Amino acid sequence: MPIAHRPHFDWRLRTRTLALGERTLIMGILNATPDSFSDGGRFLDPRAALTHALQMLDEGADILDLGGESTRPNATPITPAEEQARVLPILRAILAARPNAILSIDTYHAETARLAIESGAEIVNDVSGLLWDEQMAATCASLNCGVVLMHTRGRPQQWRTLPALAPAEVTPLVLRELEARAQAALAAGIARDAIVLDPGFGFGKAFDENFPLLAHLDALHALGFPLLAGLSRKGFLRRALAQSDQTSAPNPVPSPNTFEAQQNATTAANTAAILAGAHILRVHNVRPTHEAAAIADRILTTADITT
Repeated sequence: MPIAHRPHFDWRLRTRTLALGERTLIMGILNATPDSFSDGGRFLDPRAALTHALQMLDEGADILDLGGESTRPNATPITPAEEQARVLPILRAILAARPNAILSIDTYHAETARLAIESGAEIVNDVSGLLWDEQMAATCASLNCGVVLMHTRGRPQQWRTLPALAPAEVTPLVLRELEARAQAALAAGIARDAIVLDPGFGFGKAFDENFPLLAHLDALHALGFPLLAGLSRKGFLRRALAQSDQTSAPNPVPSPNTFEAQQNATTAANTAAILAGAHILRVHNVRPTHEAAAIADRILTTADITT
């Protein structure tokens, strides 16, 4: 994968604008859920969530992405009211402690998006790309907020039964369908400079289907929007590590089976994404991402100067 030229954008949010492309921005994940795959239940309590949020900001997070519903495979959907009861008190507590913090609401429910933005969030991060709630596109347009559109194949309850994709099919499919989601957003009145696209690693792409997408992430620049990559603690990385443990040495020692112990895999994937031109990384662990991004950004800058 060649080192990409990362285009610069001004991402217009609800009350401010973020420069994208000069350096990698870090979006810290805050799951106020009992059942998220890697951290379910840890931050459901508002006090624990606030402590973790402030820690991520202190470690260098540019944005915090707050979600109240798990989208792991086979996750059980919840009502918008239950989602709002989980996220809105935490959102307000963070902004009371850090009024200038930039918060994103991770939801596909239009009503949750509206209430979160009215409570001070700047961004709606919709994993469905505006598909799962027919009111979401118009709601985001009326809110004049930043919008992240993710690509997904089907819903979490369907992922294990989706037909397999050949390696050569993955990136063209994501390109085609993300372009359709972006065009739908524009047609609904969402401003072009408010949109960021996310290829949706792991969302309807099974295990090794994600590696072609990461290897050709730079192809998504053809769509003309900033790119967000969410690779943190993804199952395809853990599976690759497990396979490597079995084949890379005559007497392999298995890697510890914890998400924290597998941070190196996430860092490697994040670095690849930066060198392919990703503008934003969505991560659980901010500090190692901040440190890796500092080096990868320097490589990108040097490549631009010397080519």
